[in-house]
Amino acid sequence: DKAVSAYAKTKTSKGTFEQAITNPLTGSTVKAVGEFQQQRQPARFSFRFSQPKGDLIVGDGTWLWVYLPSSQPNQVIKVPMTEGGAGSLDLASRFFDSPRTRFAITDAGTATIGGHATHGLLLKPKSSTEPFTQAKVWIDMADGTLRQFETTEQSGITRLVTITSVTPNAPIDAKLFSFKPPKGARIVDQTVLGGR
Repeated sequence: DKAVSAYAKTKTSKGTFEQAITNPLTGSTVKAVGEFQQQRQPARFSFRFSQPKGDLIVGDGTWLWVYLPSSQPNQVIKVPMTEGGAGSLDLASRFFDSPRTRFAITDAGTATIGGHATHGLLLKPKSSTEPFTQAKVWIDMADGTLRQFETTEQSGITRLVTITSVTPNAPIDAKLFSFKPPKGARIVDQTVLGGR
């Protein structure tokens, strides 16, 4: 309830994060570090990575742009932000928008994350429309902010994100919500691929 209340009061946020994506089929883990900023209304976000440098994911309010030159040079993926895939990146809203209605919630213990005392919760979706089969979230006991989360996808891939710093309701740089594909890049339009 504290987390839901804290999220409802947050109109913008910015900070830094660390991410680790683990694929159980290959036994590999890919790590990344970056900065984020988000705006709730209208929904826009920016994830810009310092490691791997140059990778970014930007939601400009209309389109979600995924540009990962570290693994797919000269390719940009473009998805309408109304698509489930785009919405799945705004995980905070998925965790804290009517969670009791959408998830079976159980206790996951306590942990200290980045020097903050947190309480863990396990979220099991009641509907198959969620982009994960389960999620663990660690909520700051003092102020209700999200400090870490781990999601498990249908494929078994897990994504662990630690929010290393965050400033709620911070001034944001609107320029970071825009993206222009590099000249000569191949744009993969998911709308066209999906037959829409």
